Amino acid sequence: MSQTSVGSDRQVPLERIRNIGIIAHIDAGKTTTTERILFFTGRTYKIGEVHEGAATMDWMAQEQERGITIVSAATTTFWTPYFESHLPKERYRFNIIDTPGHVDFTAEVERSLRVLDGGITVLDASEGVQSQSETVWRQADKYNVPRICFVNKMDKLGADFFATVEDIRVKFGVKPAPMVLPMGAENDFLGVIQLIERKALFWKDHEADTEPETREIPEEYKAKVEELRAQLVESIAETDDALMEKFFAETEISIQELKVALRKAVIGYKLVPVYAGSSLKNTGVQPLLDAVVEYLPSPTDIEHIEGTLPKSEEKVTRKLVPEEKMSALAFKIQTDPHVGKLTYVRIYSGSVQAGSYVYNSIRGTKERVSRLLLMHANEREEIQEAKAGEIVAMVGLKETRTGDTLCDQASPIVLEGINFADPVIYLAIEPKTKADQEKMGVALGKLTEEDPTFTIKVDHETGQTIIGGMGELHLEILVDRMKREFKVAADVGAPQVAYRETITKECHGEGKYIKQSGGRGQYGHAVIDVTPLDRGTGYEFDNKITGGAIPKEFIEPINKGIKESLERGFLAGYPMSDLKVELNDGSFHEVDSSEMSFKMAGSMAIKDAVKSAGMVLLEPVMQVEVTTPEIFMGDVIGDLGGKRAQIQGTTTRGVAVIIKALVPLAEMQGYVTTLRGMTQGRASSVMLPSHYEIVPQSITEKIIEARKGFEARNRVS
Repeated sequence: MSQTSVGSDRQVPLERIRNIGIIAHIDAGKTTTTERILFFTGRTYKIGEVHEGAATMDWMAQEQERGITIVSAATTTFWTPYFESHLPKERYRFNIIDTPGHVDFTAEVERSLRVLDGGITVLDASEGVQSQSETVWRQADKYNVPRICFVNKMDKLGADFFATVEDIRVKFGVKPAPMVLPMGAENDFLGVIQLIERKALFWKDHEADTEPETREIPEEYKAKVEELRAQLVESIAETDDALMEKFFAETEISIQELKVALRKAVIGYKLVPVYAGSSLKNTGVQPLLDAVVEYLPSPTDIEHIEGTLPKSEEKVTRKLVPEEKMSALAFKIQTDPHVGKLTYVRIYSGSVQAGSYVYNSIRGTKERVSRLLLMHANEREEIQEAKAGEIVAMVGLKETRTGDTLCDQASPIVLEGINFADPVIYLAIEPKTKADQEKMGVALGKLTEEDPTFTIKVDHETGQTIIGGMGELHLEILVDRMKREFKVAADVGAPQVAYRETITKECHGEGKYIKQSGGRGQYGHAVIDVTPLDRGTGYEFDNKITGGAIPKEFIEPINKGIKESLERGFLAGYPMSDLKVELNDGSFHEVDSSEMSFKMAGSMAIKDAVKSAGMVLLEPVMQVEVTTPEIFMGDVIGDLGGKRAQIQGTTTRGVAVIIKALVPLAEMQGYVTTLRGMTQGRASSVMLPSHYEIVPQSITEKIIEARKGFEARNRVS
């Protein structure tokens, strides 16, 4: 098996390109599956194992130490269909992104799905569809990404293919199409039977270089194969009128017809093919790779992408071909120690050359593409041109950020961007020495460029730098990266929950800022009504001024003054959200009014309004899923009950019980350690952000007191 140099031999027709992502719950085996794909496609000589810290795609030191994926890694490889296919038996180019499974790195999944055409969802055969699998599935739904499922770990204790298929049906709300029948399970797992082709594939000894051996279907499986094949044929026929007629007429439907119809059904989100195997034992990977070729879309299947004209809602489209005007989406920024800032882009239409200029339609700037790189995890290969359908890294872009559109200046377009979740946890960070101060600023700046869910702010009361992220692990990794990559020594405080403030009643406020101290004065006057909004809505501003009571140029300064005040909060110093402000009235002075005076008036008006608004504190509530042996179920539920949890239910799978609950994040710090101690290390848990809820009054009072004490201590020091 020869290792391929992809740069020199990478050009294949658009219809033979597949931009795919590997997505799943943590520990389902995504990275192991990707490593097998790289080996079987000839991209690597040796299989890298996650448990040995040698996986190609997990190239960061932190990933190798922890055995988890933190950043999405991109690679390009090639595959020629292994079995008989209804598509040409030619080389197909796969641009693959291996995404993290841990919820703390949800931004990596979100940005990857935005630019992919298809996805492989990896599921653990003994665990079924887990909570984070549901989250990434919904993320893929948002971007209409067709998927196939791979039920991995068929050799694991408790593996159950059909229970997992039922999970896919119920929890994902889709119609699964099992494409294989596993022969055996756990220690007796021997291989799979392909239902459409009626062929049994056996893998012997599971050595790295063994190919599947095709045999006749064993006698004991023949009846089950015919039953499942009939169900599969019916499912496919239901998606195609011509096949439906044949099905009812009981006319034989050819393999070719079934595969063509299934491809359309997958791309149209009507069916989800399900495969099975064990990536660790190198079993079932070749049929999965063939499925990527046969059923997942190429850029030509999508035909065109829709965007808008800059500063306008007018819709424009681009055909996904190299002959079109150039359009691309920047989906990831990475700081590389050798070449500086790398901007990962998906090129949707047209082409781009190294040394040319592109136009950033979001920022209105021209950027020079000094180099184009084809990425393989953290290795790179220089290329001179990239065309529609490719995923490449650009060097030299200075202003471009995640979610920005790059295009031809003469024919601009703004593509749909990428939305990211708000941080749920914060901690204070301080440089250890004066020399670290400047280095820390640079490091934090580069890390926020890379990760849109990582935020920095300064607490004006205490002067501390506060960093925010999606969880304790997220912030722990980022602080570790600062120390290793940027050589910054820093002290960090204990994690703080990202509380918010809001109002429960409608209220009215007025702000009048008048200052006269010789010479020109200051005059601003604003009258507002404030209304509570639904949870998660954020902040809305509505200008209801008529008749020129306040000139247009002073409206935005009022909004700015209100927003800045809301950011500081009024109850316990946390940002306010979920409210609507209507600007109804006000007045101005011909000479003394200025943007500054109206900004102050806006700030004073909101401060006046919230006095009678019934202010409350909101806290992030997490969806917690604990998998535990049944013997410890009572202890785990009892412990969660003491953490203000709402138990939503329990389900049994094999010898384990899965407990689902909603728990305030404030109660969950250090929970993994507590759970291990309680269950002799045999239970595991996953936390996902769910929603914000009002904090009980007794706890609100304690939080306000703690905040006041904290600020007082910092003022003294």
